[in-house]
Amino acid sequence: MEHLLGQDWEIIPAGGATGEAFFAIKNDQKLFLKRNSSPFLAVLSAEGIVPKLIWTRRMENGDVITAQQCLAGREFTAGEMAGEEAPKLLRKIHESKPLLNMMERMEKTPYGPNSILQDLEATLDRAFYSFSTIREAIRFLKKELTSIACNEWAVCHGDVNHNNWLLTDQGEIFLIDWDGATIADPAFDLGVLLHWYVPKNKWSRWLHDYGSPLTENLERRMKWYTIAHTLLSIQWHEKKGHRREVNYWVKDLENFMQNDYACTYPLTRHL
Repeated sequence: MEHLLGQDWEIIPAGGATGEAFFAIKNDQKLFLKRNSSPFLAVLSAEGIVPKLIWTRRMENGDVITAQQCLAGREFTAGEMAGEEAPKLLRKIHESKPLLNMMERMEKTPYGPNSILQDLEATLDRAFYSFSTIREAIRFLKKELTSIACNEWAVCHGDVNHNNWLLTDQGEIFLIDWDGATIADPAFDLGVLLHWYVPKNKWSRWLHDYGSPLTENLERRMKWYTIAHTLLSIQWHEKKGHRREVNYWVKDLENFMQNDYACTYPLTRHL
């Protein structure tokens, strides 16, 4: 990074799960740098979904470094996810034709329920099948597979945790960290967001701001994707050796299966 920018810049790790993000600081200038970020970052920037892309450079080892504006602001609070801004931005994302066209040019295909279930069955550690809750969850996913068909594909973010939503000091809203983006049923994003952050009695209003009615079919799809997402999270944390998080999400799945459509995200906890 120092060779790329020059010695006048101070490079500071930005944290995150991958360790590929950095802040670059020089006097009153500040950039957000990312190694090998999503190739459609330029489209996200043009659509106003992420902070402005300043430049992209390829290093001698083949890595691609992107630099974006680093704007003063803060993450969304968990409570703010139930407000008006999140549904409006998510609607813009799901309805974006440039994003969808770019993903298709990258030869991305829809990540549908069959593919998700196949991934789960192929990757979920066999030891987890000793948990009755996980066996019940897998049975539910198989049973409902034919009832959640959707042909309205959209670009989905895949990780709508409130930590990825930014509110700048100028009042701009951005959704960052697009490494897990895919083409999927919009319920792929909607399910976990609503179940984590929005009380059930406020779903209709939230979805009104998003631009979609709350139907029985949408509820069924959201439940399916929320369960699938939780199982994928359990396996991801297991692979990383995060035992505390594995135990947490197994318990969360148990609560969810017992209390249908409960608001499951711990509003004061950051995993």
